[in-house]
Amino acid sequence: MVRRKRQKVAIFDVDGTIFRSSLLIELVYMMVEEGLIPKEAEKIYKKAHTKWKNREGGYSEYIDAVVDSFYSNIKGIHYADFAEISKRVVKEQGKHTYKYTRNLLKKLKKQGYFLLAVSHSPKTILDQFCPLLGFDKVYGMIYEIGPEDRLTGEVTDKHLILNKAYIVKHAVEKEKLTLEDSVGVGDTESDISFLELVDTPICFNPNADLYKVASRNGWHVVVERKDVVYEFQS
Repeated sequence: MVRRKRQKVAIFDVDGTIFRSSLLIELVYMMVEEGLIPKEAEKIYKKAHTKWKNREGGYSEYIDAVVDSFYSNIKGIHYADFAEISKRVVKEQGKHTYKYTRNLLKKLKKQGYFLLAVSHSPKTILDQFCPLLGFDKVYGMIYEIGPEDRLTGEVTDKHLILNKAYIVKHAVEKEKLTLEDSVGVGDTESDISFLELVDTPICFNPNADLYKVASRNGWHVVVERKDVVYEFQS
């Protein structure tokens, strides 16, 4: 019996790695704008956003505040409304991507790679965004739906999706892939666990914590600034 050769895989984080913002941030902004989340919810993240813009606080502090605001206000929202807002965000901002990772996706797709997205954004919006870029499989946060198709505010198997290495190993086995000649692209410390698994880890616009690990391990670092892409071995 001849075994079918396993397909090579390329794993990408999405927010800040492909999408030039955060899908969750843009989703929260539009939900506030449309009244699905109360205007007062902005108070949770406005201060952190100002501190980050003034370079007095970190981006992680800002995104954590947005996540807190999101979790604190989604309970009771009808899933159909949530899905519709997700579609609108992608329709309006789906092309707001980085040139380097967009081109890398196209290149790897032509070379026959299985494209895998692993993100902490809601899977509902990832399922709208990722197919536009040729992804074969998408993993993200799945929000529990309760009575009358309304969000409960809980995440299904949250502890699993937070572990990106676990998700990658699960996907590789389920899809019959191989990590030989694999590629991984991430931008923060939450991506380290899967970057350690691949043959070619790429740290794209890395934050300080990821850059420290990249420097220690000699990982490839890429920075896209305005219309220039800088590549170097850390």
